[in-house]
Amino acid sequence: MPEGRDAPEGVADADVPARPEWEDDYLDEVAERLQYSFDLEREFALDGGVWDLYGELNLERQKYFLHPAISYGRHDSDEHLFVRRADAVSVADLEALVERGHRLADEWIEANERHYSTEFTFVLAAPEIPDDVRAFVSGFRERTLLKYGYFGHYEVNLVAVAPEREALVASEEADVADAFRTWRAPEERERGLFGRVADAIFG
Repeated sequence: MPEGRDAPEGVADADVPARPEWEDDYLDEVAERLQYSFDLEREFALDGGVWDLYGELNLERQKYFLHPAISYGRHDSDEHLFVRRADAVSVADLEALVERGHRLADEWIEANERHYSTEFTFVLAAPEIPDDVRAFVSGFRERTLLKYGYFGHYEVNLVAVAPEREALVASEEADVADAFRTWRAPEERERGLFGRVADAIFG
């Protein structure tokens, strides 16, 4: 791992996962925070564009009857994280990302009894966060039930961050947003896929 950086308490150096590195110092520090829960990629191509950072998190939950060999009620939860630098961010940009999230849900989710939840989280890092963007993101939530909830649900999350100004706004369920506040220590996490994994790692 990078010199001078320690693994979280309870994680041995040998257990630190290998990850790509970014020349962008901010994105590399974000990746360092995410590496214990997400599989990370650089320059992820999607719909004719490229995202600077892509992360995928998969969780499988299973209930047991008396013994692990007798299992039932398996449920899968996933999160897809898309991050890129932008010269500016607008409400129109965010609305387009929400539509993209719905398209990805149609294409990527295998809706069945095992599917519990999928989250699509889009993060734009820009020089500043306009007031209308802050208002749009802070009041945003987009959750869709699949077959009335019988096949679980999916959620589209938004984050806008201006790292040089140490400013960030996130939608209600964007739990992963804390990883992008690199100017302060991670806060206690209570919700979301990233939060559940990070709680187990960081305590």
